[in-house]
Amino acid sequence: MKYFRVKEDNSSIYTGRIAGRHKWGLPGIRNCPACNASWGTDTRSYPSVDLSPVAALADFEEPRAEPIEEYERLCEVVRPLLPPGALLQPGATLGPLVGRAQGRFGPLVAPSSWALLVQREALEKLQAERLLGLKGCGTQLRFRQRNAPELLELELLPVGQLHPDCLPPNRKPPCSRCGRRGLTRPDDMLLDASTLPGHLDAFRLEDFSTVIVCTERFVEACRRLGLDGVSFHGIPME
Repeated sequence: MKYFRVKEDNSSIYTGRIAGRHKWGLPGIRNCPACNASWGTDTRSYPSVDLSPVAALADFEEPRAEPIEEYERLCEVVRPLLPPGALLQPGATLGPLVGRAQGRFGPLVAPSSWALLVQREALEKLQAERLLGLKGCGTQLRFRQRNAPELLELELLPVGQLHPDCLPPNRKPPCSRCGRRGLTRPDDMLLDASTLPGHLDAFRLEDFSTVIVCTERFVEACRRLGLDGVSFHGIPME
């Protein structure tokens, strides 16, 4: 099996642009007591999660940094609502993508390097190909045009890692309390074959969640069906 990174297609004829963020999210961490880092990133998102039943919903509405104890408390509030296989991190986002959209969109849309949207008809075609683990979640995007497409966000679980051979040899282990790795993604990525899932045809890496990976099956189905809007870049593995 070959694997590919999914990215925006800069040569595309499509002009669509999206400005928005997910409805809810966890706070970042301020001054971790173990490593003293302050950090948080929204590159892990779970758009299927509905926090409406949560009593203190305001705790999840404004991006901010909190002491790690508050972050951990809020993690326990949302954990029962997460999809199987979900992993949290400071700044992780939840719920539908909310915002504005305009322009012409392709069947597949990559508004950032860590998000992948798909038009409903395109998703149904991919699911008919029996690709594994493709879950489309509704968005709340406002369009400025008639005949606007219905864009769904793929829920991409964090699984799979880069091979140690492409990482700095003197790297430190992740923080024992907050999990921060403090690594810069290498330009020449090498996947660790022993960590790759057999039940997903599209996912994000667990250790570098800005990287969306798909299988050769996914790429072949998109090309056979004429589904464009993104680009695919082969990633070696070992």
